[in-house]
Amino acid sequence: MYQKPSMKFSFLNRQILRRLYLVALVILATLIAIWCEQVQTHKSMTLTTPDQPEEVRREPIQPIPLKIALNQSKVALGEKLFREPRLSADNRVSCLSCHNLSKGGADDKAFSIGANGAVGNVNALTVYNAGFNSRLNWNGKFETLEALTEVAIQNPTDMGIDWQVLIQKLQQAPEYMQAFTQNYADGVTKANVKDAIATYLRSLYTPNSRFDQYLGGNQKAITDAEKEGYRLFKAYGCVSCHQGMNLGGNLYQKIGLMGDYFRDRALRGSLWEHRGNVTKADLGRYNVTQDEADKFVFRVPSLRNVALTYPYFHDGSVETLEEAIKVMTKYQLGRSLSQKDIELIALFLGTLTGEHPALNQK
Repeated sequence: MYQKPSMKFSFLNRQILRRLYLVALVILATLIAIWCEQVQTHKSMTLTTPDQPEEVRREPIQPIPLKIALNQSKVALGEKLFREPRLSADNRVSCLSCHNLSKGGADDKAFSIGANGAVGNVNALTVYNAGFNSRLNWNGKFETLEALTEVAIQNPTDMGIDWQVLIQKLQQAPEYMQAFTQNYADGVTKANVKDAIATYLRSLYTPNSRFDQYLGGNQKAITDAEKEGYRLFKAYGCVSCHQGMNLGGNLYQKIGLMGDYFRDRALRGSLWEHRGNVTKADLGRYNVTQDEADKFVFRVPSLRNVALTYPYFHDGSVETLEEAIKVMTKYQLGRSLSQKDIELIALFLGTLTGEHPALNQK
């Protein structure tokens, strides 16, 4: 006579299937991350990575290269442009204004303030390690740093300046005429400005974090509590989206897979009470593709230096790392974590802060 499987047996089956699903996701995401990082590596970049133990090569996270070979003269010119207020329409803001290198390559505002006081509609992403991302911006609209730079210069909420006006400004500055002539045969052009800034952005990588040292075989680089945080980060499935060299930056994911993120957002604080429920920026990748399936889909952000880049998410609605972990595990994984587990994962994420002169000033 047929008997229905016990509830315990069905529950165990679901648990096994869930674990297998997470393992498959991690393996697939890691393979995609490796492929994307190889594709994204710019022809002007030569990466130098240390020899890695076999067990490290099997990890879903890989260390950042210790050195990247770039044209240092172009890097210097790009840095000067990055810090130059004349790149903005009102001569008051620079790229550095919204991407403060001493604040993790972002700023501490939910929405940055651009030229002429214009307020952005998404939280500023860090410029650190941006050269390793396969797609750029929250909606993944741009594939290269050059393409991103071209639009950011003209964007009314960023620099808000016409390219022709900018080129004329630079051509009227003897120091820029000299620097461009030294680096480019055709001097100051739109293409050369983009190339110089993009080359500088590729120099903003942060190697040798304590976690990278741990991956390299130094077991004492992180504490036992931080190791447990990493174990939980993998066990709960966070690593299925945050993997590869940048712990993100190479996949798209819908926000709110396991709950209505936008319905509940206003309940978490006063920031959104006056903004209504959903904004155009909340539509994410849909704004690029106009595909209904891409509504509320975003490029998964990198977690490198994440302890420094608050507030969090595309809407800048969460102030602390612990709260960000709580929100993400609820709406992306359908899990309610204990405070202890949240704190352990936060400790692990703190080990991802790498080395860079500006970061070391923090």
